[in-house]
Amino acid sequence: MKIAIFASGNGSNFEAIIKNTLLRDKGLSISIMVCDKPEANVIKLAEKYKISIFINQLENYPDRSSYEEAIIKLLKPYDIDYIILAGYMRVVTATLLSEYPRRIINIHPSCLPAYSGLRAIERDFEADEEETGVTIHYIDEDVDTGPLIQQKKVPIYKNDTLPILEKRVHSVEHELYSEVLAKLLDQYNKGEQL
Repeated sequence: MKIAIFASGNGSNFEAIIKNTLLRDKGLSISIMVCDKPEANVIKLAEKYKISIFINQLENYPDRSSYEEAIIKLLKPYDIDYIILAGYMRVVTATLLSEYPRRIINIHPSCLPAYSGLRAIERDFEADEEETGVTIHYIDEDVDTGPLIQQKKVPIYKNDTLPILEKRVHSVEHELYSEVLAKLLDQYNKGEQL
């Protein structure tokens, strides 16, 4: 199963996927990493693991559709089965969605529908909630509203600081994304869809 990973930041989910030998053994192949931030740490990680990189900035295009058309054109020769969003901070539009229907998967650091959008962990923490979580879902045309694949709750303890909570949530993200990708690979290898 060939995937493209889209990322914008540090790349911790990207690296967790790359380092997961079970996923490789099941047939996961990371064909390319697409990034919209030329200064992002994830680019260094892609270089380290010898993954092809495409840096594509929205400001270089007249509109989002042209931006996504450039991505589609780039991905075509790779024959990508799924696009995996791992900290990709751009809203995906109908242009990309129509090319990869129900084949774009996102991870979000809350139990959606709660705290959709940006700064989810911080907003959850500031609201004095007792728990947050991680959601993996298919992308649709709205923000963080696509069909749910899997969720896992993460407790928020009284003595937590925001950095401690962020670390706990990211740890669960790495585990859950790998778990979901393993299930996706099993289904793919049977000729089915998750």
